Amino acid sequence: MPNQQKKILFCVAGVLSFACALGVVAALGTPRWMRATFLCTTGALLVNASGPELDKFTGEVHYGLFHGEGVRQCGLGARPFRFSFFPDLLPAVPVSVHINVLLFATMLAVLTMVVAGFFMYNAVGKPFETLHGPLGLYLLSFISGSCGCLVMILFASEVKIHHLSEKIANFKEGTFAYRTQSERYTTSFWVVFMCFFVHFLNGLLIRLAGFQFPFAKSKDAETTNVAADLMY
Repeated sequence: MPNQQKKILFCVAGVLSFACALGVVAALGTPRWMRATFLCTTGALLVNASGPELDKFTGEVHYGLFHGEGVRQCGLGARPFRFSFFPDLLPAVPVSVHINVLLFATMLAVLTMVVAGFFMYNAVGKPFETLHGPLGLYLLSFISGSCGCLVMILFASEVKIHHLSEKIANFKEGTFAYRTQSERYTTSFWVVFMCFFVHFLNGLLIRLAGFQFPFAKSKDAETTNVAADLMY
């Protein structure tokens, strides 16, 4: 591939990585990772509510990695509430899992920014070391993509396995009990997914620029090895 086209591909990959890094930084501070609805089972059972009447006992919550807000309803009107994970919900949430989500999300943002810089360096400069060259780009893209994958897996396990939404809804509620009805991932979670996808795409762009995948032997090298074997 001509050198000019390689520069264009690396510039595109660098811009995509930089945009992803900014997106992840913004996603870290927003309460738009998860939206859930929950039913006040205590109130619904007391009045034997069914059908449209259940709307009076259905609340919702949306939250991120640091804070969130929602509305509780138990037949007596809406009760808005706000919360923060640190320090309000520490007794209720799986702290180790949540901290790991924060850790890997921070690593994802930092490494994605480094990847963007390395792509730009390869586009406009003359890399002379392994870490600055294609192998370094493959390695950093793989590590960054792995961090993004871990963020999604850990957050999903916190929500689904540890029932995070239900614990938030029932936190400091001594009288009423709430049960989660529906959950869906929102904007910030999908930003992390897009960042993971961009790192996968970056690997394809590096290959498209004409650089072999790591540990993949070229045909010329294989031919040379075969010829050397025949000589001996």
